Amino acid sequence: MTKITLEHALMAEVEARQFVKQKPVRLGSRIMDPKAQIVAEFVQSIRVPGYFPPIKELRQQLVRAVQLLDEKPVLLGRKEDIKIPCKFSDLSARVYAVEQNASNLLPVLLYFHGGGWVQGDLDTHDGLCSRLALASGAMVVALDYRLAPENKFPAAVDDCFSCFQWLITEGKIIGADPKRVAIGGDSAGGNLAAVVSQMAGKAGSNKPVFQLLLYPATDLEFKTHSHIERKNDEFIPHDRMEWYLEQYLNSPQEKKDYRASPGINPDLRGQPPSLVIVGGFDPLRDDARLYADSLSNAGVDVVFHEYTGQIHAFMTLTKAIPTGLVAIRETADYMRRRFTLT
Repeated sequence: MTKITLEHALMAEVEARQFVKQKPVRLGSRIMDPKAQIVAEFVQSIRVPGYFPPIKELRQQLVRAVQLLDEKPVLLGRKEDIKIPCKFSDLSARVYAVEQNASNLLPVLLYFHGGGWVQGDLDTHDGLCSRLALASGAMVVALDYRLAPENKFPAAVDDCFSCFQWLITEGKIIGADPKRVAIGGDSAGGNLAAVVSQMAGKAGSNKPVFQLLLYPATDLEFKTHSHIERKNDEFIPHDRMEWYLEQYLNSPQEKKDYRASPGINPDLRGQPPSLVIVGGFDPLRDDARLYADSLSNAGVDVVFHEYTGQIHAFMTLTKAIPTGLVAIRETADYMRRRFTLT
């Protein structure tokens, strides 16, 4: 059996199709994208099942993976690290915009990175956020919220909601339009985006003009069919997701708090227009679809797109999985259209 290496993960699409031709991965009618399949097998080949390295090493692993497998960030007129005075502490954030000095206030997307509430930072999502800013023309503000296990639930939630409120009240300081603030995130960040949107509705304050939920974790019970199908997923197998929850939550009972599991909220009326993207080979697939259905049933304008052949995190692995760039363009187009309507 051929040992999968980094060189395999970065091979051209035509070579990848030929490489997996005799052993495609199937899930019902779904066929995994050859590029995604090779990346998944590469990740599986370098991981020790059931082993979780020390937190510092684990975080560095994600940084390194993105450096190797994601395209470099695009050049922008403005890319600036700032501090945002949030409720509990000053938090680091990164501002992205096409121009250094825009003549008008820009619509702004507040972005929460993924990483299981344990990993991820401004650098792991630098490429994604820069591309969203370039393609949409909007400002993107990426937040470096507090991570677990040093800061358990609801620290990340509090940080994200506080930063959203700051943009609503003080966004002009950085050139953001307080009347056009949207939120978004991927994976754990998608979870946080959904939670912040719900919190804004309950608080009776300004709500996001829309939300981007990229393969979000919406129900922390992890019991849908896709979790069963993908129990041994190469990126986020079930044991790894449970380990993340052990780091993030103070007790299993907190899974029943809508601020941890936004999908359990029975009343989603008044939530903002939503774009929900997920991969067909992602354990979070069904959770994302069910949340999109619940939003739609509550009268929310929802666009749901399953990239049938894709795996978790494919939008931050664009050097190895070019379809990630397609999904980013779709997301940026949605941003541009929605901001135009506000």
